[in-house]
Amino acid sequence: MSAIAGIYNFNEGQSVHQEGFLMMDYFKRFPVDSIDIYSKDNLFFGCHAQWIMPEDLNKKKTFYDSEKRLAITSDAILDNRDELFNKLNVDQSDRKVMTDNEIILLAYCKWKEEMPKHLNGEFAFMIWDEKEESLFGARDFSGKRTFYYYHDDQRVAFATLLNPLLELPYISNELNKYWLAEFLTIQHMNDVENPNITVYKNILSVPPSHTITVKNGKLSLLRYLNILDNKELKLKNNNEYIAAFRDVFQTAVNSRLRTIKKIGSELSGGLDSGSVVSFASNSLKDMNKTLTTFSAIPIPEFQGWNNKYRLPDESEYIKSTVNHVGNISDHYEAFNGCDPYSDIDEWLDIMEMPFKFFENSVWLKGIYKQAQSEGIGILLNGQRGNYTISWGPELQYFANLMKTMKWIKLNSELKLYSKNINVNKSQVVRKIRKIAFPKYFKSHEEPYIFPEMISNELAEKTNIYESLKDRGLYQVDFSKIEIHDLRKHHFVILNNWNITGTTGTKLSLNHSIRPHDPTNDLRVVQFCLSVPIDQFIRNGYGRWMIRRATEGYLPDKVRLNQRIRGIQGVDVIQRMSAQWSAFLDEFDYICTDPLTEQYLNLDTLKTARNNLVTDDAFNPSFRVMMRSIIVYRFLKRLKGGDRYEKRLAATSIGST
Repeated sequence: MSAIAGIYNFNEGQSVHQEGFLMMDYFKRFPVDSIDIYSKDNLFFGCHAQWIMPEDLNKKKTFYDSEKRLAITSDAILDNRDELFNKLNVDQSDRKVMTDNEIILLAYCKWKEEMPKHLNGEFAFMIWDEKEESLFGARDFSGKRTFYYYHDDQRVAFATLLNPLLELPYISNELNKYWLAEFLTIQHMNDVENPNITVYKNILSVPPSHTITVKNGKLSLLRYLNILDNKELKLKNNNEYIAAFRDVFQTAVNSRLRTIKKIGSELSGGLDSGSVVSFASNSLKDMNKTLTTFSAIPIPEFQGWNNKYRLPDESEYIKSTVNHVGNISDHYEAFNGCDPYSDIDEWLDIMEMPFKFFENSVWLKGIYKQAQSEGIGILLNGQRGNYTISWGPELQYFANLMKTMKWIKLNSELKLYSKNINVNKSQVVRKIRKIAFPKYFKSHEEPYIFPEMISNELAEKTNIYESLKDRGLYQVDFSKIEIHDLRKHHFVILNNWNITGTTGTKLSLNHSIRPHDPTNDLRVVQFCLSVPIDQFIRNGYGRWMIRRATEGYLPDKVRLNQRIRGIQGVDVIQRMSAQWSAFLDEFDYICTDPLTEQYLNLDTLKTARNNLVTDDAFNPSFRVMMRSIIVYRFLKRLKGGDRYEKRLAATSIGST
């Protein structure tokens, strides 16, 4: 695991050595095991390496291969090493000590620009091909590792993070107003939908599933993988599907247990992380190792929750999994004394940009800190599970059966489903017919629309509404999307993956921990996308494939639970009780600053202040206020913000 940086000047007489070290100096704030440099005339490659894998020990992560006349720097962990060894005819005696970088160079020699198609893992790398006088790099299919770059007519520079590029004298921190417009206009948790742009006008991002090539001064990006190019898998019976799934998922889990440190995992009370933990624990037991799990729970002061179907404290279900699976050292953390308002500046440092996920920021950062103190090197999770292993939106499926008039199948499923969730069948029918025929059975509930935070001035300058509408991305009503298109929507829009990769990369560097998600393994994703939908929804159960596949792996209390789901971040307002006055003061202050009016809609902000509800973490007014403060603080950083920083220091605003 690494942070990489590099510069290539098109003028052979122009040394970039000093500029390269300017970028590398930024990485000194992170834990490090080695710093590897390759520099020659107009080329600089650097790697700030954190050793996680056995083959990392005392091996360079940036080097020049004189025989191949190739140089490489990479932030890469490959999960299909055995497959690649066989394809590349690597001798058995070399396999244990061969680094992922060495494998990547062998693969490049064999397949050239087609090479990333053969890699399964999480990576961002750049290769200097001396014979071709060209750069070639790639980012993994789902963007689990960040890869930023700058390009002009004289040079190209790249780095794992944004800020090292800003250390270069010719790259300014000018705001990309279109990025901010997307951030403010898009209603859900994604920052933006264009994976090529960043918050800075002059810095771009290599999108997931893309290669980057620089030759003769010209830079090009090319998509090397379309994840939806899958044929439907046809097996003889249900048991064969389960056996095939268990095989591919166990392989994905096992390939993520390779480390010189301890193995940990995030664990909630649900199916995704529970499945990861159960498969991992069994394998670790055979290796005489124990799995350490980390679970976030609400603070003791949290009270007043009255939704019986959403559970803030999943301890009961988590402990059920722990006791059933065994070989687990479990930790439950409330992170008392921590709150998202006090952490805003630290998160802006981590993310290098505004962010939306403040409700979960305390436990996200807290788990990494706790895992670091426990000596964890790999932290497993199941973040992609909802769209892969536990796919199965039963209501949309039932609505599709209704629309296609498959009455016998529908009636059979509804009987079982109603029994499973203990609800009268007629109630379910009323609900699914609104999904199936929204024109004829209109809901009495108004669709949820997040308040418009963008200023009229910024919206007009960027033409943001028309831009997003033209791409079908503005005010998307997911309840009206056909079931066969639901996952397509997720996998087609590359930035649906990008945000988790951005957060994971930047947290990992701060804590020297690699987040690793078996539910996002390329083999698992492609397998799940190829499975017929009736394997995911059957016998009145959604997410049926993973429920069957974990029989014996998970307790039935978790495996067959269809009524109650966990929910995180609901204690956010109670956490902020000691900072509440400072929070309100700061919000009132930013509403008076002319800078705010350039970017944020003051009418929306004032309405939010008037409608604030102090017992609902998901109240839109509270979200508007917190997001506004986050954006404002970032903007003040761009402007220099000395006056504002002095005000923060002189008052309770922003105190921790």
